[in-house]
Amino acid sequence: MKFLHISDIHLGCTRYQLAESPRDFFDSWIDVLQKYAVGETVDFVIMCGDFFHKRNVPPETMNYAFAGLSLLKDAGIPVVAIEGNHDQKHTDSDYSWLRSLANWNLLYLLEPKNLEGKMIYEPWDDGKGGFVDIGQARIFGSHWYGASANWAIPMLTRAIKENSRDGAFQILLLHTDVEGHQTHPIPALSIANLKELKSVTSYVALGHTHKHYEIDNWAFNPGSLEVTSIDEFRETRGVFLVEVDEKQNVNAQHIRDYRQRPFQRLKYDVSKCSEAQEVTNGVLNLVRNQARSAEENQPKPIIEITLQGHLGFPNSLLEQQKIREEAQKITDALHVRVKNHTAPIEYAVAADMGEDVSREKLERRVIEDLIARDNRYKVRAEEMAEAVIGSKRMALSDESPEKIVDFIALKI
Repeated sequence: MKFLHISDIHLGCTRYQLAESPRDFFDSWIDVLQKYAVGETVDFVIMCGDFFHKRNVPPETMNYAFAGLSLLKDAGIPVVAIEGNHDQKHTDSDYSWLRSLANWNLLYLLEPKNLEGKMIYEPWDDGKGGFVDIGQARIFGSHWYGASANWAIPMLTRAIKENSRDGAFQILLLHTDVEGHQTHPIPALSIANLKELKSVTSYVALGHTHKHYEIDNWAFNPGSLEVTSIDEFRETRGVFLVEVDEKQNVNAQHIRDYRQRPFQRLKYDVSKCSEAQEVTNGVLNLVRNQARSAEENQPKPIIEITLQGHLGFPNSLLEQQKIREEAQKITDALHVRVKNHTAPIEYAVAADMGEDVSREKLERRVIEDLIARDNRYKVRAEEMAEAVIGSKRMALSDESPEKIVDFIALKI
C-alpha cells in the first residue's frame, strides 16, 4: 500500500497583497499531486486540515481546488480530508466548501459525531461519515479541537477502538499542535496524551504546525506546502510519501522537491552610518553579495530587508523606496520588502547636570545633545548649538530675517 500525506495547503492565501501569491499555493499543490500522487500511482491521498486559507472561498480559489481534486479523480485516486481551523464550518451552519466538495464526490470529509457527550464513529455513507475503508486501510477523521485536544484524545481513542477492523492498517487524521513541536507559545497536545492513540492506530497523520517532524515512526507532520508568512521560510516543510508492507512496517519518505516560491530575509545594521547614502550603499552591497537572484524557469524570489540598529540621522532621510527599486533590479525578485526597525540614538539629555543649573546652560546642553545624535554634525555639536541658541535670541529680539540668516551662515 502506498499513500500521500499532505497538510496545510492554504489555497487562497495572499502574501504582501501580491496578485501572484494565491497562484503559488496552487502551483505547489498541483506539482505535488502530479509528481507524488499520480506519478507514484498512490492508493489514496490524505489531507490533514487547512485545505483552504479562509472559510469564505473566492471563485478563483474554488477553481484551483476543483482542478486539483479533478486531476486525482480522473486518475482514480481517492482523497480523504478533515477540517482545520482555517476551513472549518461556522458553528451556526451545517454548510462549508469542504462539505460541498464531499457532496460532489471529490473527497471524503471525515468527522466523528458527538452524541450526549460521547464521540461516535459511523462508516462513510451517502456523503458523510467518520471513517472509510480503502484497501487494507481504515481511515478515521477528527475535528479541530484547538486548546481542547488533550480533552478529546481519550474519547477519540475509545471511539476508534470500538470501530477497529481486524488486520487493518488504521490511520487517524488529526489537526493539532503537539507539545515540543509547536511554533507558537500556545497550549498544545501533550506527547503523553498523543501516545494514548498508539494502542488503536498504526499511523497518526498530523497537520496544523507548518514544519516537518516525526514521532516514533508513527506520528507524522509534513509541514505546510508553501510559506504562508515569511517568518516560516526557514522551517522544513513538504509531504510524506508513505509505503506500508504486508507486515504493516511503515516507510515514510519526507519530500521537499516540488515547486515553491523562494524566500530570503536579510538584515543590515545602520549604526555606523552617518548619512542616508551610506545606508543605501551598504544595503545594496549586501544584496549584491548575499541576496538570491531569480533563476530561469523557477519562481522569482521574495526578499525582505530589515534595517536595524541605532539611526544617527532623521528617519525621514532613509531612501527606502530607492533601496527597494535597486534591489529588485539587482535580483529580478518578484517582490522586495524593506522593514525599518531602527531606533534613534538613546537620549542622554543633561543626565549629569545638577538641579540648580542655569536655564541657559541646560538649554545649551539639550541642543548639543540633540545635534550630536545626528552623525553628520556630532563633531560640530558645540558650534551648531551656538548657531541655534544665537538665532533663537535674535528672533526673540525681533531682529530681521536677513540678519538671522547672516548670523547662522557665519556660525556654520
